[in-house]
Amino acid sequence: MVEQRVEVGIYLPQVGFTYDEIVERARWVEEFGFHSLWLFDHIFFEGMDLPTFEGWTLATALLAQTRTLRVGHLVLCANFRHPVLLGKMASTLDAISAGRLMLGLGSGSVEDEHRRAGFPWGTFADRTERLEETLEIVTRMLAGERVSFDGAHYAMADVPSSPAPAARPPVIVGGGGARTLELVAKYADWWNCPTYSLSELETKIALLHETCARVGREPATIRLSTESVLALAPTERDVPEVTALAERRFGAGAWGLHATEHVGTPETVVRRLREAIGMGVTFFVFFLHDRVGRSTLQLLAEEVVPHLNDGDRT
Repeated sequence: MVEQRVEVGIYLPQVGFTYDEIVERARWVEEFGFHSLWLFDHIFFEGMDLPTFEGWTLATALLAQTRTLRVGHLVLCANFRHPVLLGKMASTLDAISAGRLMLGLGSGSVEDEHRRAGFPWGTFADRTERLEETLEIVTRMLAGERVSFDGAHYAMADVPSSPAPAARPPVIVGGGGARTLELVAKYADWWNCPTYSLSELETKIALLHETCARVGREPATIRLSTESVLALAPTERDVPEVTALAERRFGAGAWGLHATEHVGTPETVVRRLREAIGMGVTFFVFFLHDRVGRSTLQLLAEEVVPHLNDGDRT
């Protein structure tokens, strides 16, 4: 297998921005040559009455507003869209964007959001089962199959899958549980380690490898990515201010800020990222401490990303 180049994407939670501000940031991400831009998939932002753009509609608009940028979600909620519709949406958007869609899928994470909006929730087993059925149906559709399926949650008969995607989008499954990692081994092209599992990254990777061995999957065929908070400071003098802002916005334990300590100057950050690269991670998705400021993007593009694939900045 060809050695995988280390790449970087930018997470832009689409809450509290105007549409024009989001488009501006997407164009900056494209301008500075990052691999991709990532959105969330929530109907509203829990606990704050702020404008929140729907994830799929926004991804479609951003792909239309850019030329080379890939756009995806970490992750789409399998409970929000019927898998046949989702498969059709994915193949259509990938076709019209010339292969720039990244397809992340998960089982849902916010019970209150589901209950208030009227989406199915149920037990953890229910949600995982819905995700598995969605993954089977969508991956078969993206492969161009005519799909018949009769499951516990979904049923369909001889559904055609046309047009084909321009380039079958990678299927990314996010989550850290043992059952989720089984779905990664069976269906996914990537596994994304979410912020809340970063403290157990090495253990989770070992568990994924064990799961792959059990189902007959070669672990090297699954790309490993992480999503983490990055607080990047131009100089040592700026570190306290940058750290304080990151703590204020992302200090809660679920964000994993102190699990990775991706905080400091480019030299410090490169050194810490290489720890994850040593475990097999080849893709990093960053929440930026300043919510995707242009100067931070430029610093990241010029002083961090080029050193993730070379021997400099030890």
